[in-house]
Amino acid sequence: MNPVVSAFRRNVVAFRRNVLAVGLLLIPTAVVAHDVPASVVVQAFVRPQGQQLRVLVRAPLSAMRDVEFPVRSDGLLDLERAETSLRDAVTLWLARDIQVYEEDPLLPAPRIARVRVSLPSDRSFATYDMALAHVTGPGMPPGTSVVHDQLLLDALLEYPIASDRSAFSIRPALARLGVRVVTVVRYQPPAGQERAFELTGDPGLVRLDPRWHQAAWRFVRLGFAHILDGTDHLLFLFCLVIPFRRFGALALIVTAFTVAHSITLIAAASGLAPDALWFSPLVETLIAASIVYMALENIAGAGGVQRRWIISFAFGLVHGFGFSFALRSTLQFAGSHLITSLLAFNVGVEIGQLLVLAAFVPLLQLLFRFVIAERIGTIILSALVAHTAWHWTEDRWADLRQFDVPALDVVSVAGGLRWLMAALVLAAVIWLIAVNYRRFAAGGPKGPPYTRRPGPSGPGME
Repeated sequence: MNPVVSAFRRNVVAFRRNVLAVGLLLIPTAVVAHDVPASVVVQAFVRPQGQQLRVLVRAPLSAMRDVEFPVRSDGLLDLERAETSLRDAVTLWLARDIQVYEEDPLLPAPRIARVRVSLPSDRSFATYDMALAHVTGPGMPPGTSVVHDQLLLDALLEYPIASDRSAFSIRPALARLGVRVVTVVRYQPPAGQERAFELTGDPGLVRLDPRWHQAAWRFVRLGFAHILDGTDHLLFLFCLVIPFRRFGALALIVTAFTVAHSITLIAAASGLAPDALWFSPLVETLIAASIVYMALENIAGAGGVQRRWIISFAFGLVHGFGFSFALRSTLQFAGSHLITSLLAFNVGVEIGQLLVLAAFVPLLQLLFRFVIAERIGTIILSALVAHTAWHWTEDRWADLRQFDVPALDVVSVAGGLRWLMAALVLAAVIWLIAVNYRRFAAGGPKGPPYTRRPGPSGPGME
């Protein structure tokens, strides 16, 4: 045989083997990807009553893998023999992963009181009473023709508790049900309104009725982490530090910024800010533009502390709305302590800002002392910040233009003027406090008020 033909045949055989091996490797991956749902939504009601806490939970049956469900000869679910398999599914995929705490101790494993399947069109989980009546009521007729992976699994879990007045926490570690799992928990305390939580993946321990100090500590940590993760806020602080590298001068500037963003953050959380789709990209654009302005002012020669704190206050109002967007998904953990949590978030932000300032100030001092002249270094650093923030402004402006921003009318102008007047009044109050504080720190005016000292041309006159 021709050596060339023989080599060609060997290459063809090797190619076929490689294709077959790759195919065999891809088949299990495709099956696993098909078996694990891409998106799963779990609904749960939590209600303590007397010495028992009930959890009503609903999840798609298609997410309960590795459970054999009995089927009829036609391949449909055999409802007459499905009770044991349904309880096994609840035990393996729900009861073991829903951990409930009374005060701090973990409650024992729940009793699975009832299980049943429901059609996807069922709407009984709209309220707790409807869901309880549905789960404890009669199930589907045994002869109903249904496919198991198209059904919902409903269960009633019961936990023994000491008192329904205790503080309860829950950890729904249900992330393994799908690629993305969203758990909607509605807590109904014995007294008070229902609280809803939307949790993604494994959210960790969630306090359903937090004490004020528990909510405050959680939001202090959130504020601290947010200021360290927010690149735009860090650049804004960096622009503040470049021309004023003394903590005394920075104290008033940073305080004005903190007070301003606290005002708009609380206002936004209280529902006083616009909820239109265009508002968020508008604020993000203004935040980027504020960094550009601060950097250009540094290049042109920053004004005194008086001018800089007023500008910081004005831009702080805008940044406060930006903070509110970051808190939208976490205010659900505040419980009944909304204002306390918002103030705690601002405390965390302030701690983060002070930490950033403590790092920036000595670094800039060393840079301008040993590496580069102060004026040239200020221009170069500010130009780099302005360049970065300008690109952010362009990108965010492009996003903003995709929305229909309403034209100004009498109502919107009046609302804007009210915000402006409130900001000016508060700024004036802060200015008066700052002026009187400096006078007090300097020892105050010499001599009694309204007294003129003797001059060279004659006696003084009181």
